[in-house]
Amino acid sequence: MLPSKRTCGAVVEEDGAVRAEVPKKPKGEACLISSSSAEVATESNHRPPKRMDYEMVNGKKQVDIDEDLHSRQLAVYGRETMRRLFASSVLVSGLQGLGVEIAKNLVLAGVKSITLHDEGKVELWDLASNFYFSEDDVGKNRATTCVQKLQELNNAVIISALNGALSQEQLSDFQAVVFTDISLEKAIEFDDYCHNHQPPIAFIKSETRGLFGNVFCDFGPKFTVVDVDGEEPHTGIIASISNDNPALVSCVDDERLEFQDGDLVVFSEVQGMTELNDGKPRKVTSARPYSFALEEDTTGFGTYSRGGIVTQVKQPKVLQFKPLRIALRDPGDFLLSDFSKIGRPNLLHLAFQALDSFRHDIGRFPMAGSEEDAQKLIDLAFKINENMGACKLDEIDRKLLYHFSSGSRSVLNPMAAIFGGIVGQEVMKACSGKFHPLFQFFYFDSLESLPTEPLEPNDLKPLNSRYDAQISVFGAKLQHKMEETKAFIVGAGALGCEFLKNLALMGVCCSQKGKLTITDDDVIEKSNLSRQFLFRDWNIGQAKSTVAAAAAAAINPRLHIEALQNRASPETENVFNDTFWESLDVVINALDNVTARMYMDGRCLYFQKPLLESGTLGTKCNTQMVVPHLTENYGASRDPPEKQAPMCTVHSFPHNIDHCLTWARSEFEGMLEKTPNEANKFLTNPGEYVGAMKAAGDAQARDVLERVIECLDKDRCDTFEDCITWARVRFEDYFANRVKQLTFTFPEDALTSSGSPFWSAPKRFPRPLQFSTSDPSHVDFIVSSSILRAETFGIPILNGLRTQRSWLMLLTK
Repeated sequence: MLPSKRTCGAVVEEDGAVRAEVPKKPKGEACLISSSSAEVATESNHRPPKRMDYEMVNGKKQVDIDEDLHSRQLAVYGRETMRRLFASSVLVSGLQGLGVEIAKNLVLAGVKSITLHDEGKVELWDLASNFYFSEDDVGKNRATTCVQKLQELNNAVIISALNGALSQEQLSDFQAVVFTDISLEKAIEFDDYCHNHQPPIAFIKSETRGLFGNVFCDFGPKFTVVDVDGEEPHTGIIASISNDNPALVSCVDDERLEFQDGDLVVFSEVQGMTELNDGKPRKVTSARPYSFALEEDTTGFGTYSRGGIVTQVKQPKVLQFKPLRIALRDPGDFLLSDFSKIGRPNLLHLAFQALDSFRHDIGRFPMAGSEEDAQKLIDLAFKINENMGACKLDEIDRKLLYHFSSGSRSVLNPMAAIFGGIVGQEVMKACSGKFHPLFQFFYFDSLESLPTEPLEPNDLKPLNSRYDAQISVFGAKLQHKMEETKAFIVGAGALGCEFLKNLALMGVCCSQKGKLTITDDDVIEKSNLSRQFLFRDWNIGQAKSTVAAAAAAAINPRLHIEALQNRASPETENVFNDTFWESLDVVINALDNVTARMYMDGRCLYFQKPLLESGTLGTKCNTQMVVPHLTENYGASRDPPEKQAPMCTVHSFPHNIDHCLTWARSEFEGMLEKTPNEANKFLTNPGEYVGAMKAAGDAQARDVLERVIECLDKDRCDTFEDCITWARVRFEDYFANRVKQLTFTFPEDALTSSGSPFWSAPKRFPRPLQFSTSDPSHVDFIVSSSILRAETFGIPILNGLRTQRSWLMLLTK
C-alpha cells in the first residue's frame, strides 16, 4: 500500500480556474496554478522537509543548503554552484514524457521554482511515457495534472502551471526556458527574444520522436563557463627545473601528469628558483606524462635546488552561441554519440526540419506504417536540403527517413528518460555556469532497437491501450512479448528507481505470465530523496524495495511485481535458487559496488542470462549490455589494480591526498574497529584469548595484546570528558609529537648516504601543528574523535555539547 497523498492548497477546477486563495502570477494572460511549499497541507504523520533556510552574507540572502538531502550534489557541484542553482527559475513547456522527465530531474536538483506549461490535454497515448498520468487523468490539462505529484518530490521548490498561450514577455521571468513540443517558427521567435534579452535567457529546445531525439542549446551571445569539467585542478611534484628558454620542468614519476598544452599553472614551495613562487600563471607547452616545457625564460633565474608543487589554474571559457534561426542553416560541428554513425546527425538535422514542415502543412504527425506520409516527409527533406547551401547532403537515406516518419508521433519512455537526463543537466549548466554545455545541436537515434523482422502496417495499428505509442514503433507482437517477460532487478537505489519506472511504463512484466522481482536489503535515508524519485520523506526508514515496488505499481497497476529484502550473494542462494534463475529472461543490475556486480555477472554467466549493467559516479556513467554468446561478460575485463604506496610512505612521507586518506582509514580501523573487537574477545573469554596469543607467540600477537591493554587500561574512557581528553592527546600525537620526532631524526638539511638532500621530491618536509580553537579543522577533529570514542565505549554525549559554540568554550578551557 502506498501512503496517502498530501493535499495541495492549489485547487484546479475542471475548467482550469484557480481558487481565490492561490495568488495569480501578475504577468501574462495564461491561467496559473501554484503549489508552493507554503501552500502544501500535510497530515500529522507526513511531516514535510524544512525549506531552505537563508543567512545574510554581505547584505544578500544566501541559501543554507540542506546537506543531509543534497550531500551527493554538493560533492559534485560545490556549494557556490548549488546556491546559484537554488536561485534559478525555470520554465518547462510540453508535459508529455520528455517534459515530465526534465521537470522531475530539476525538482530533485532543487532549483528555486519551476513553471510547467502545456495547452494540451492528457490522452491515453501519453500514458506510455508520462509516469504521473493515469487513465483517470485523460481529458485533463497535462501541466496542471503534474503539479501536485512533482511537488511531493521537493517542497522547497515552488511549482506552478500555465495552461494558456505563452507570450515573449513571460519568458523574462526565468533564467532558463525549455521547450519539448513547439514549432520551429515559434521556437525561432522565442529564441530570438531570449538571445537578445539582457541578461540572456538560456533557451533549450528538445524533442523525442519515436527512436530519434535532439537537443538545441542557446545560452546567449557570450556565455561564461566558470569550470569546464568540474574536476579538481591537477597537480604535480617537481623533481627538477632547467635554466633554459623555454624551461623544462620534470616531475616525479610517482603519478602521471594530466596537463595539456595551453594549460596555465602556478608554482609554490620551489627552493632555489624562487622567482617561480610569485603566483603568476604560466603556460604549459610540450606536455608529456612526467614533464612539460614552460613558456618562460629561466636563464636568469636562480638554480633549482629542491621541492616545489605545480598546480593547474582553471580558466573560465566564453562561448558564443548562435541563435536558432542562424544555427539551422549553419549548425557547425555536431556532438557525436556513436562513432559508427558519423554522418547520421546531418541527416537527422534535416529530418526534424522536414517533420516540422509536414506538421505545419498537414496539421498532424505522419501515420505509423504509412508509405504515403513517409514519401511526403522525404519529399520535404529533399526540398529543404536544396536550400542548405554548404551544409547540403549529397545522399539521403530514404529507409531511415521512412522509420523516422513512421514513429514520429510516439514519445517513448526510454528516449524520454535519456533526453530528460541530458536536458536536465543542460539546464543546471545554464543556471550555474559549471561544466561545458552542449554546443549547440545534439542528435541521437536507437534505430537498432527495432525488431529484426519487417513490421507489417497492421501490426502497428493502435489497440486503444496505454501502450499504443510503443506499438506504433515496435509492433504488437514485441509488446506482447515484453508483457510476458520475467525480469530480476538487483538494487532499488537511484538507478533501480529509474529502471522500475521505465519497465512499468513500457509494460514489461505487466501480465499474469510475466513477473518482475526486485531485491534490495537497504532502507531509505534522507540523502536518497534528492535522486531516488520513487521515495518520499515519509518513507524514511522503510525498505527500499517494498516502497519502490508499490510506487511502480501505482504508475502501472498491471505490473506484476514482487519485492524482496535479500542481498544477492552466496548466502541467499537458497532464495535465488536454480529454479528462480532458470525462469528469468533478463537481469538488470542497479548496484553500487564491484563485488556484487562480479557475483551477479558470474550467476548470469552460469545460467546464460542477458545482463544489463550500469553505474554512475557524479556526472560520469557507464553501461554494458551482456548477451550470452554475443558479447563479453562484465568480469571479462577489469580495471588495472591501483598502485599501492608503501606503508612507510603513507605514515611518514605522504605526498598526495590518497596517501593521507589511506593513513586515516588505517588509523580509524585500528583504533575504532580492530582494537575494540580484540578487547571484546578478551573480555568474553580472557583465558582462551590469552592462551591463543601465547600460542601465536609472534610480534603481531604481542602488538595486539599491547593495544588491548591500552584500550582497557591506559586509554580507557569512562566519561565523555575522558573521550575529549583522549581526542586532544591524539591530536598532539598525530600532528605535533610524531612530526617533531621525524624532523629531529631527519632535519631539513639532512643528506642521504650518497650526499643528496634527504628531503627531495617526492618527500615533503613536514611542520608540526599548534592546536588552535580558531581553526575549524582542528576543532572538527576533536569533536569527531570524541564522539566516535564515546560510541565505541557506549558513553552518552553531554547534552550541553550540541552546538559549535559550546565545544569552543569547552576546548578553550
